[in-house]
Amino acid sequence: MGIIAMLGWASAAEITEGSKAPAFEAVDQHGAQVRLSDFQGKAAVVLYFYPKDDTPGCTAQACSLRDGFAAIQAAGAVILGVSADTGASHRAFAEKFKLPFSLLADPEKRIIAAYGVKMPLLGFAKRVTFLIDRQGVVRKVIRDTRTQDHDRQVLALLKGMS
Repeated sequence: MGIIAMLGWASAAEITEGSKAPAFEAVDQHGAQVRLSDFQGKAAVVLYFYPKDDTPGCTAQACSLRDGFAAIQAAGAVILGVSADTGASHRAFAEKFKLPFSLLADPEKRIIAAYGVKMPLLGFAKRVTFLIDRQGVVRKVIRDTRTQDHDRQVLALLKGMS
């Protein structure tokens, strides 16, 4: 077994472009229940997974999405962040950096596992973003996330989806 597989970086359940996005529901940092189905027929979903609240790379990524929030909304999409952190951790992170989008708590790692982005030995989510269209189909998977300008990376792909 290679070192990558041993560390849990490879996933048998990886979601591919063109596949139906796995349904999910979770509570965000405000205590609101959020479901993927809430956006069906209404908005595209930028579903981004990240390892941990308030760490350098995750903060850069979240702040980039915050800075591009209006443009991403104007492109017809909502942003949902997911990590294994708790709702309280998400609340503190969102308040500290004034994040205007939902951060979904997934401490049981159900959504992380469903999307095939789990690092088993570390217990964190890999940094992967899924662009899901209004019909619930995964249109783009970003595995080479540029944390400093993730908003521009996402926006360019969203514009290509429409």
